[in-house]
Amino acid sequence: MRIVAFASQKGGSGKTTIAGHIAVQAERAGAGPVAIIDTDPQGSLSDWWNARQSETPVFAQTFISRLGEDLQKMRDLGVELVIFDTPPAITATIEQVIRVCDLVVIPTRPSPHDLRAAGATVDLVENLGKPLVFVVNGATPRARITAEAAIALSQHGTVAPVTVHHRTEFAASMIDGRTVMELACNPRSAEEITQLWDYLADRLARYARPATAESAADHAAPRPGAAYAGPRSESA
Repeated sequence: MRIVAFASQKGGSGKTTIAGHIAVQAERAGAGPVAIIDTDPQGSLSDWWNARQSETPVFAQTFISRLGEDLQKMRDLGVELVIFDTPPAITATIEQVIRVCDLVVIPTRPSPHDLRAAGATVDLVENLGKPLVFVVNGATPRARITAEAAIALSQHGTVAPVTVHHRTEFAASMIDGRTVMELACNPRSAEEITQLWDYLADRLARYARPATAESAADHAAPRPGAAYAGPRSESA
């Protein structure tokens, strides 16, 4: 089982949108079953999933205090990929999530404020010895600042070769639990997500390691998160 966290100290980086899209694309690409876990108190990814009609990806619910145990349950049930959405701040929750991850994805918009805000997340990931990948998100096509942002980020870690551009269909698709791959919209949006997942899948293959429940165990107080909930129930 592979575990990926989408993390960024900066609110509005698009991490929830990218996390949901990558979870769906991973399922479409045959990398599932995929489970998503929402540790952001705002619950945006949870809201998106609750509005979703498709049975996949599945939603998982846990507390940080039992994270290791619940991840092991998901592994035993055959979940192949777990995707975490995290709060837009450096918290104890984020630290515990990153500890169990195989890869941390940091979505970053190409603006000076976002680039500066990425530093705290990078420091945390590096201190925990985890691999990271930046994803330039919400970019304006052919804008000079997009290339400048990628260059600046490359000094601190790997930058995904796929840029996700600003298009209204990304936000529109999240309203009713869908993704751009499931809408009749600009095909370039779906292509970017497809290519981004292909790249992340390749990175995960390189970073794959056996995981144990013990590596995730801690004694933090329970926090909102997301044990494997299985397929959507009729009441969901």
